[in-house]
Amino acid sequence: MEKPYKAEKGRGGALKASCLGPAGSYSELAARELCKGCEIVLCHSFSDAVSLLVGGEADCAVLPVENSLNGGVLPVLDLLAGADIFGEEEYMLPIDHRLATLEGVRREDIKTVYSHEQALGQCAQYLHENFPSAALIATASTAESVSRLDRTSAGIVGAHVKREGLVLSAENIADNKQNFTRFLRVVRGDEGRARRSSMVFLCSECAHKPGSLLGLLAIFYRYGLNLTRIESRPLKDSFGQYRFFIEFAGDIASAKIREALSEVKAYCTAFKLLGAYL
Repeated sequence: MEKPYKAEKGRGGALKASCLGPAGSYSELAARELCKGCEIVLCHSFSDAVSLLVGGEADCAVLPVENSLNGGVLPVLDLLAGADIFGEEEYMLPIDHRLATLEGVRREDIKTVYSHEQALGQCAQYLHENFPSAALIATASTAESVSRLDRTSAGIVGAHVKREGLVLSAENIADNKQNFTRFLRVVRGDEGRARRSSMVFLCSECAHKPGSLLGLLAIFYRYGLNLTRIESRPLKDSFGQYRFFIEFAGDIASAKIREALSEVKAYCTAFKLLGAYL
């Protein structure tokens, strides 16, 4: 990160940052790093967090966009593409998953495991080996799983979660311990608000014909731009057509990058710059 995002007092008091809750979620941890000094507004869903931002009830939102094990956070990618918001800072959060139970619960009595779908996927091998018959139930966030616990269930939460009567496993239960989630701080507006940066995030929709994606990638090749990520998402109202999310290293303040993006915009049937950040 270039510099922390500091809240400034004004007529409305401290700035507000929305993110997925409840208290103790990984999103809250990331928000406290990306939005130091802000009032953190915990939301029930990613969509709610974005709605508060777009509606002016929050000054920024913090959203997870990619996990090192499971890839893109698909609901968030769809929200970024559809709303008038722009990413301006990123933060890599180490993920440390622990099995959580109520005090006194025996492992052999566990019949259900609750957590966010990403956490369940990241601990799939552990769950298969230790709780092969348990039902895996997705919750809105890892922290929410704590509220579901009873004498026959467990949850997967972050190692930072501390509650009276809650017992966490001694070790990280993720299948791969090198686990990180990339979060973005997003604000209202578009690329006109971006400062100089070293990473660009964009989405584009190419004409549905052979070679259309190749033509798009050729533009980046001609300008010597290093692609760092590409992912596709189906268009919800056009079966068989896809939106592409692409990241590349570059500074959008440079003339070369602006020229390249101008060509990309002209080539695509739809184009949106989603963020520029270090």
